[in-house]
Amino acid sequence: MSSSERFWTRRLRWRLRGAWQWPAFAAVTFADGVILHLLPPTRRTPDLILGVIIASFANTVLVGAVAPFLTKRLAAREQRVKEQGAAARALPREVLFDRTATALLVAGAVGLLVVGLAARPLVVSPTEETEANADIVSRYVAERASEEVKRNRDTANTLRLADGYFRTCIALDDRTRAYCLFVDVNSAPHVREDPNPVPNALFPGGSERR
Repeated sequence: MSSSERFWTRRLRWRLRGAWQWPAFAAVTFADGVILHLLPPTRRTPDLILGVIIASFANTVLVGAVAPFLTKRLAAREQRVKEQGAAARALPREVLFDRTATALLVAGAVGLLVVGLAARPLVVSPTEETEANADIVSRYVAERASEEVKRNRDTANTLRLADGYFRTCIALDDRTRAYCLFVDVNSAPHVREDPNPVPNALFPGGSERR
């Protein structure tokens, strides 16, 4: 094999070793979008398409700004090691950039997953029904309730009125009044605001408080 053929063979091998960035960008961006939709780090839940769009912008910043900066620093460090006589073989710049960008994308996805899991409300409940009620109420309050209700949501308490049917109340600033929701978590989950501001402690008909 001629020296020219060996050079291009080596060059192709390096390129194949540095070809993970864009496949990773596509896969991780979609995964990030799913995470944002299912485990949003904020109280607002974006749909899948919006989640993918948000993730694509964030990942573009990682690949276009952060990765080049880190690659430059890593290349400079490798050069210093080489100048000191170490036997380590320096990677071509494009391979180093590809690996750095790919690592950043994966790290970003893991970080987003961790934040999303941490942002989930802590629900301690003995049944799936009460867990479902808590999740439905949490989303409804985040999307539709007033600021007064949102800042008092830690006062939430629930009455079990029937199987799969609950009344959940959040105290208002005036603790004699409450913002209450009737929640049906059966086959077709349904939420209805109760115009009666009476707290659960004074509400008749509740068989079980949680």
